[in-house]
Amino acid sequence: MILLTDDLRERLLANGLDRGADHVPVVKFFNPLGEGVWLATELDADGDTLFGLADLGCPELGSFSLEELVSIVLPFGMGIERDILFTGDFPISVWAEAAREAGSIRAAERILYQAVLSRRDDA
Repeated sequence: MILLTDDLRERLLANGLDRGADHVPVVKFFNPLGEGVWLATELDADGDTLFGLADLGCPELGSFSLEELVSIVLPFGMGIERDILFTGDFPISVWAEAAREAGSIRAAERILYQAVLSRRDDA
């Protein structure tokens, strides 16, 4: 799987020009066989350094390498995947707080989207 389409790359690069903004994540990467979720909001001009929320057992805001994600080889010849259905919907600060409180990005995702569904049901 191609981890970054041209459109995603352009959106991440544009966000990278506005450092310090509370961007909505553009893309979600995940390990299909275990721990590892990354939400990227920005891409540096070097084309490799992403910024966002990474969760390898403890969610943290910071930078990570696209090249390193691409180079990960998992059992059965699998690799890191891009969640093609991911929409972001919330600023990275909301994701970070929810992930810290819930203990992981995956748990935060369930909580955040359940809250959205509950609000829709109440309307």
